[in-house]
Amino acid sequence: MHYLIIPGLNNSGPKHWQSFWEKSLPDVSRVHQENWEHPEKEDWVNRLSHYIAELTSDTILVAHSLGVVTTVEWLVKYQNPLIRGAFLVAPADADHVDIIRSFAPIPLQKLPVPSMVVASENDEYVTFERAQEFAKAWGSQLENVGRLGHINAKTDLGEWPAGKALLQKFENSIKL
Repeated sequence: MHYLIIPGLNNSGPKHWQSFWEKSLPDVSRVHQENWEHPEKEDWVNRLSHYIAELTSDTILVAHSLGVVTTVEWLVKYQNPLIRGAFLVAPADADHVDIIRSFAPIPLQKLPVPSMVVASENDEYVTFERAQEFAKAWGSQLENVGRLGHINAKTDLGEWPAGKALLQKFENSIKL
């Protein structure tokens, strides 16, 4: 399985679990946006399309924060048979966070691939109740990881082995 890492606002720095996973997962690539600090929905979705068009094997999208919103936007508009699932960590609530308001409204429809939403009870960018609403609308499995804030570098998760276990659980659930 290939993993395509899709970071959020400001990219995922060297202490972010996505950066650790980029170095440790067996077959991985990472989306690089043109403008990390001032995101525009159309630009970010088009950039993701570019990376997905280059895929050559079955892939799980591994998104964080605004990367989740970008991924969901792509999934409701486009298809690629190589996309086997979406692992969606700490979806940022663009409908309620000013700096990413240009990504609103967040689509609330069933996604065309299996998905898992991983959410924290004390995330400053999405309430747990709103993450539950996203998971239900998208037809996603929901995993509550307790109180891990925005599940980012600030949380200091390092390699985040519990997250990798969730990714493996998700991957096992989608294999035929």
